[in-house]
Amino acid sequence: MEEIQRDVVVIGAGATGLTAATRLQAAGKSVVVLEARDRIGGRLWTNDIEGQMFEIGGQWVSPDQTALIDALAELGLDTYSRYRDGESVYVGPDGEAKRFTGDIFPASDETKAEIERLIEVLDGLVAETDVAAPWTHPKAAEYDHISFRRWLEDQTTDVEAVDNIALFIADAMLTKPAHAFSLLQALLMAASAGSFSHLVDADFILDKRVVGGLQQVPLKLAEQLGSENVLLSQPVRTIEWSDEPGAPARVLTDSLAVTASQVIVAVPPNLYSRIDYVPALPRLRTQQFQHQSLGLVIKVHATYETPFWRDKGLSATAFSPYQVVHEAYDNTNHGESRGTLVGFVSDEKADALFELTAEERKQRILESLAAYYGPEALTPVVYYESDWAAEEWTGGAYAASFDLGGLTRYGAMQLEPIGQMRFGSSDLAAEGYQHVDGAIRVGRRLAAEILDAP
Repeated sequence: MEEIQRDVVVIGAGATGLTAATRLQAAGKSVVVLEARDRIGGRLWTNDIEGQMFEIGGQWVSPDQTALIDALAELGLDTYSRYRDGESVYVGPDGEAKRFTGDIFPASDETKAEIERLIEVLDGLVAETDVAAPWTHPKAAEYDHISFRRWLEDQTTDVEAVDNIALFIADAMLTKPAHAFSLLQALLMAASAGSFSHLVDADFILDKRVVGGLQQVPLKLAEQLGSENVLLSQPVRTIEWSDEPGAPARVLTDSLAVTASQVIVAVPPNLYSRIDYVPALPRLRTQQFQHQSLGLVIKVHATYETPFWRDKGLSATAFSPYQVVHEAYDNTNHGESRGTLVGFVSDEKADALFELTAEERKQRILESLAAYYGPEALTPVVYYESDWAAEEWTGGAYAASFDLGGLTRYGAMQLEPIGQMRFGSSDLAAEGYQHVDGAIRVGRRLAAEILDAP
């Protein structure tokens, strides 16, 4: 086994780990990044499928994501706006596709009024919530012990309003059923984007993309570190750590042992338990890991010879809590004449589709796209499903969230170091939670904590 020494060892070559590593290296620290995968990027992955470029993982840039915007500028990466000209489509409980403009979909006046009222109520609660410490809210325990779905049902008897408000947090963000997480977790999700209203506004939250793909961020950060300091196909098996001040840690892969003063574990919380800790971690931290889990979503990519929906006067923005594909957008790459749609199938709907054969699943998904855009959607020239739950070193998407009561019980604890180890990823972010922006912010914080340590 090869033995090396560094000031800091970083586990995970995603945006968090690489941001921390580049900052530490720039400050004069010796760093090595160990990545289990055979590629750089973590949950960012821009790949070529049958000659078509797809963003397999994260891809969006919104105006509030200033850490990401600054990083793109520093790395010399350009952005372009998502196509949004034309009308949007909503499919209601009656199965009828209705075209509309604006943020509020076509429904009865009563349902529209309830949706607008609920958005206002949620914006008020979000304004009271400290995004960096939601567990400090005066009613944190109460809000963390009731599911988001139950809270919504307590606010209104309008089922269509409940279904649609739930969609913006459950299906579209946490990718879990709205009964599986708390109101407090929902408030954190909305607060991380600035308001609940921002989550409702697709033109805000899904504003821009990066020319050439968002994976360029970690790829360019890794270039700054040098290939000798970013080691791929090196899953960490063991961390030997100590509470003694000044004592080093030892990080072991199958072929490498790294001795370092500090360790950053920059992987999703569901993967923490894949590492053997010697000695064992404190009891409550081990419990914490068991109460954070990733959601489940299928990201669907469908490319057509032309963006046919534009000729119909459609922006391709479409959503419905009653469709297999709960939301879809124009995802055409910069400068391409082909048209690409991206759609999402989450939580229990994804469960059901994974019971089908691949061909049956594809047919169900394309039929759902056709419900929004017409029969032309049934015949893409390239079709691909991103299934992050099948990725050994991810296990779900988009990010981890706590179960009922977990945020108040373990939220503050997750930010605390253990011996020489610090844990962090977009899953633990405040602003930019579960986004690349949050990953960068956490990476910066972790580097600053190490540099500021005595």
